[in-house]
Amino acid sequence: MLFFYTYKGDNMKIYLDLILILNFFFDFILVIAVGIILKRKLNIKFITLSSFIGSLSILLLFFDINSLELFILKLLISIIMIIVAYPKLDIRYIFNNLVVLYIVSLFLGGVLYMFNIEYSYKHTGLIFFNNGLSINLIVLIILSPIIIILYIKHQKSMKNKYNNYYSTDIYINGNIFKCTGYIDSGNTLTYKGNPVIFINKDKLKIDTNDYRIIPYKVVNKIMMLKIYKCDKVIINNHIFFNIYIGISEDSFNIDGIDVLLNNKLMEAI
Repeated sequence: MLFFYTYKGDNMKIYLDLILILNFFFDFILVIAVGIILKRKLNIKFITLSSFIGSLSILLLFFDINSLELFILKLLISIIMIIVAYPKLDIRYIFNNLVVLYIVSLFLGGVLYMFNIEYSYKHTGLIFFNNGLSINLIVLIILSPIIIILYIKHQKSMKNKYNNYYSTDIYINGNIFKCTGYIDSGNTLTYKGNPVIFINKDKLKIDTNDYRIIPYKVVNKIMMLKIYKCDKVIINNHIFFNIYIGISEDSFNIDGIDVLLNNKLMEAI
């Protein structure tokens, strides 16, 4: 929870109404973010009520309770928030919602804290000192939704990307090559109706003259590709026979990928 105040001498003036409004605002965007990320049905009435319950948790700071009790109460309130916002009494469903709520909350809080440190503090070497400034409230309100939107877009992009990653074991000439494969929608190359996959030249060394040469098209030009028949290929525990493999001279521009799998294998996987 964010806590705003003004400080004059030994007196600390706390604006309770501002605190409640701010907490409601941040809880509202966090709860909506959970629904968007996990593709839950969004009901604005439930989300508003959930955010209001969350905003009231700031009142716990005015009670004489220790840190452990405060943590437990805040955890209970967050569970209630999730159940109210997305009312389905299923333990796994609630747990997943709760985990994402805390992940998004930590991410937002961490980014805002970073901005506050960068803006509010100066440093000489490793020594930091406050320059008397702080992030403007309007800036916080504008930044928060932008940060959440960017986070959601990044998560969706990463999810779509890594959903196409597959554990791939290639058996050829009595050798096993353990690789990370990626389903390439642009790779539809076949030889006699059988899929052709591509492997990075640094990953596979083949010492055999048992190969075929076939033409394939790359960026509006025709090239010749040397291919080898695999004994078998295991992709995520699915076994495939009659697959050919071509060695790519260029490195794949995809993070951590050794093999470009054929799009024709997608249905079977």
